[in-house]
Amino acid sequence: MAHVQQQRKALLARVRRMAGQVSALETSLQSDDADCTDVLMQASAVRGAAHALLMALLDDHLHAHVVSPEDPAERAAEAQVLVKLLRAYGK
Repeated sequence: MAHVQQQRKALLARVRRMAGQVSALETSLQSDDADCTDVLMQASAVRGAAHALLMALLDDHLHAHVVSPEDPAERAAEAQVLVKLLRAYGK
């Protein structure tokens, strides 16, 4: 996945932000006086960050493996892979 390597810096920045959000969520859950609204907002932020990361990866994958190949059979095969990924995401 050369496209992942090309975007490595940006993708790692996203993952590191997510790690910080997960850490803050864990700290809130361990706290005896955590406000449930704050915990819900933190959980929502983690979900949003994970979704944004997935969309960035899917966008790169779509362009690199479905749009760019000139061979129609290769594009069709990669489109099927993308469909499987989207189905797995929807579960």
